[in-house]
Amino acid sequence: MAAPHAASGGRSNRAVLLAVTCLGQFMVLLDNTIVGAALPDMQQRLHTGLTGLQWIVDAYVLLVAMLLLSGGVFADRFGRKRVYLTGVVVFTAASVLCSLAPSLGWLVAGRVLQGVGAAALSPASLALLTAAHPVPQERIKAIGLWAGFSGIGLAAGPVAGGVLTDAFGWPAIFLVNLPIGAVLLLAGLRGLEETRNPSAPAIDVPGTVLSVLGVGVLTYGLIEGGARGWTSPVILGSFTAAAVLLAAFVAVEARRSAPMLPPRLFRQRLFTVSNTTMTVVGFALMGSSFFFSQFFVYVQGSSILRAGLQTLPMSLAMVAVSPYAGRLAARYGFRVVVTAGLALAGPGLLALGTVHADTGYGNVWWRLAVVGTGFALTLSPLTGAAVQAVGPQEGGLASGISSTTRQIGAVLGVAVLGAVVRTRQSGGASFEAGLDSAFLVAGALTLVTAVFTGLGLAGPKPAKPRPAEDPAAPRRSTAPAAVPAANEAPSNGR
Repeated sequence: MAAPHAASGGRSNRAVLLAVTCLGQFMVLLDNTIVGAALPDMQQRLHTGLTGLQWIVDAYVLLVAMLLLSGGVFADRFGRKRVYLTGVVVFTAASVLCSLAPSLGWLVAGRVLQGVGAAALSPASLALLTAAHPVPQERIKAIGLWAGFSGIGLAAGPVAGGVLTDAFGWPAIFLVNLPIGAVLLLAGLRGLEETRNPSAPAIDVPGTVLSVLGVGVLTYGLIEGGARGWTSPVILGSFTAAAVLLAAFVAVEARRSAPMLPPRLFRQRLFTVSNTTMTVVGFALMGSSFFFSQFFVYVQGSSILRAGLQTLPMSLAMVAVSPYAGRLAARYGFRVVVTAGLALAGPGLLALGTVHADTGYGNVWWRLAVVGTGFALTLSPLTGAAVQAVGPQEGGLASGISSTTRQIGAVLGVAVLGAVVRTRQSGGASFEAGLDSAFLVAGALTLVTAVFTGLGLAGPKPAKPRPAEDPAAPRRSTAPAAVPAANEAPSNGR
């Protein structure tokens, strides 16, 4: 009688773990899209311009991008439960700080802390989940639920953001994290068991610091260049410093025994092409999404609530299509599915570049849906291609790098497309004309990347999941095919 009782207890613990990790990922993903709906209200109440809005978004995405890999290593070395709950506390406290922010500077500081919390919470949640499900088929089902909650968080963001902002103002979109964080902390303290990976690599402190500084300074130059002048000493100095810091990062990574971003992986063509394409996907997806609510509010005169609902077709398309992207890649190959996705998303963005103030919504929603469908077809297969290019022991690392490159693209997309809009406005064009230019740039880059991917992403079809050799070390031994679907559930809508 003892065995069934133990098994029942094990299933109960796994149910609690699944609920806690899924809800944590839901909170992180909700925050990606809920902010976009509130940007017009933030602009009005904080008396800021486009530059300030860019910092509100990029301060969060930048920290997630640069700390994601380190967060996974921290979880493996110091305990996944400990790092997960620490991430929950930091993210929740930062959300409260954001909601109470009296100025743009305080809000950006809160967003930075949110990014730190998310970079710890997200990889630790997946590590906890994979460690608790050593049997491949069970693990795949658990990660599928985890990814599903990610999609729900993405889809719920625009609607929740519109409702909360319309009723209570933008601070409410951050306060919604408070009860979620409290539930996660209480349930996690009681229901999660600690796991570690004793053979986890050492934390790459120099690489982490150089990457944060390098991409951060580059982002500063791109965002502030339009306001300060592209030839001003501060901006030119920023670009120079970014080049030096990123060159130092490459040099340091090449000499370390356990780098956070091993240069040798990029000698694999499939790995390099997939991550380059993923950067462009992050750039075009997040860069264009940044302007959706602003377009509906400032160009077409919608309310904040209505604008949140109007952006929903893209999120729903991503949620609906994403679960099938991996299956299609397994059947037809990475190149066919990713190229087809980019060939859909590119024209969709170009079509958005022709939308104007008097364009009826019946002629807008399908363009958003096409963009969402196209990008949904690319995310999971691109990570799958990166994982396929490396050995089975490095599947988790490859998946993490793929997520990082997408986030870096998102940072640059918000910065560069914002610079396009600002430059057009400084030349006398309207905000609407600036948005059209931004969508056209994103669409053209996506189409060029479709050609690049079609030529370069040749390779075998995805391998079937293999059993993990070391269930206690999911970041190194998780069955590769299971990881991309979780990591690349639509999260960029960061």
